[in-house]
Amino acid sequence: MIDENRLKENLTTFSFPRLSGTDGEKKALNIALSKVEKLNLKPITQDFVFSTFFGRTYPKIAFLLGFTVLFLFYLNIKAFIISLFFMIIFVIFGLLFILTRKPESIRLPKKLNASNLYVKLDPKPKTSKSEIKKNDLNHQERSILFLCHLDSKGQRFSILGRIRIIRTWVFSGLIIIFIFIFKNYIFTPFSLLFYIIGIFPTTVNFISTILFLLNTTNNESNGAIDNASGIACVLELLTYFSNPESRLKHYNLWFVFTGTEECGTMGIRNFFYKLTRVDKNQSIVMNFDAIAKNTYFFPGKKMSDQIYTIFNMFSKNTKGLEIKRNPKRIYFGSYSDGYYLKKKNFNGIGIGDLESYEYIHSIHDTVDKVDVPLLKKLCEMIIDNLIAFDNQT
Repeated sequence: MIDENRLKENLTTFSFPRLSGTDGEKKALNIALSKVEKLNLKPITQDFVFSTFFGRTYPKIAFLLGFTVLFLFYLNIKAFIISLFFMIIFVIFGLLFILTRKPESIRLPKKLNASNLYVKLDPKPKTSKSEIKKNDLNHQERSILFLCHLDSKGQRFSILGRIRIIRTWVFSGLIIIFIFIFKNYIFTPFSLLFYIIGIFPTTVNFISTILFLLNTTNNESNGAIDNASGIACVLELLTYFSNPESRLKHYNLWFVFTGTEECGTMGIRNFFYKLTRVDKNQSIVMNFDAIAKNTYFFPGKKMSDQIYTIFNMFSKNTKGLEIKRNPKRIYFGSYSDGYYLKKKNFNGIGIGDLESYEYIHSIHDTVDKVDVPLLKKLCEMIIDNLIAFDNQT
């Protein structure tokens, strides 16, 4: 059913530098296209244009302006001067907010090209009048979407380092704000003391800002974990479900390989407009993003009844696969295609490995970090439980 050797072959095949908008990403797209066509399927490509501004430039500007605001709070200089600076900064923030409301439409500083690749498989043909009638009543389609992204990214700091920098920046900034409130409104007789105390968080925030600005993007990561592992899983699931007899009875199946996820999730932002007929309430998104040696599931704090049911089925799987649930409630500097669709009111589960973050976006993101037998168990578990879930529907 699931071929471990094929999983390893695909993992290795897609493990090479493929930064968004480069020939490497285009190469990955062409390889994926070829593999899908060999399954006698008709994949569709969606070309789009994007800019690196939202993914790489905008965050740096925002952090720099944020530090400037916090530093002005700390200095507490004359009201008219600080008001002038605030006015200038908030005008810039306002312009950036307007510009980034639809980041997929930004064309600054230059335009690059990328593509999504997707295949849609229809359910098994309906065999009974009751099934046909039930389907006709649904104006929108029930679907299961399997997502992965084609591109990789290298950075000066790994994703774990970046997340730590952002957390440090946020918490030191909160401390600065509290000190400002205490110094000016609660403990005013001790304002000098709070000036002295404020030196430490202000320095920490400044260092965090500098480190964030220094975290430049490069094309030096092979991206085995992030996200050749996801590509291998989605291709393996597609191979299984490509057989019409293996399809589900009540759900369309979408297999989506997005481009430019690592630069502002541009691929899924463009692909979202292809999902107008998909019933958000009755569909399930499964995003495969960075699986190494553990399986962490990210179902979200509020789960629909469908996701709750299928998550419990996954957790009680018979494949010996340990499912770890993401303990965090706040996402600091970590976004994905699945998270974007979640904000668009889709329900689903992200699949990744939090313990691999020390390697992701670095030269250490290599094939040897991925447990291929674990990928095999994951695919088998998903297939078995989706079939059982479909039969209950």
